[in-house]
Amino acid sequence: MKKIFAIAAMVAMFSLAASAAGKKGTWTGWVGDEKCGAQVKADCAKKCLDAGEKMVFVTDKDKQVIPVANPEALKDHAGHHVKVKGTLDNGALTVASASMLKSQTMK
Repeated sequence: MKKIFAIAAMVAMFSLAASAAGKKGTWTGWVGDEKCGAQVKADCAKKCLDAGEKMVFVTDKDKQVIPVANPEALKDHAGHHVKVKGTLDNGALTVASASMLKSQTMK
């Protein structure tokens, strides 16, 4: 009985660790600032980020505004339309890589 309980506890612990790891994926969207939110304009985003606003990523799919956990990964992409690979964890995006997309007109 003790072995079954120990095995069940280990399975539960590993399940919690796996769910805490975050959601890995690829997203397309815009690099903006917290002040302007979903309304990304390149010049404004660069100005606001230089003034100390926090960086956000605005998804193409649903215009969701997501804080960027490691803004240094996107520092050269302020105001740009990009494709990012990374991890979404606790409501923040940690960027592993980013590439600029051809279309730079926000819809």
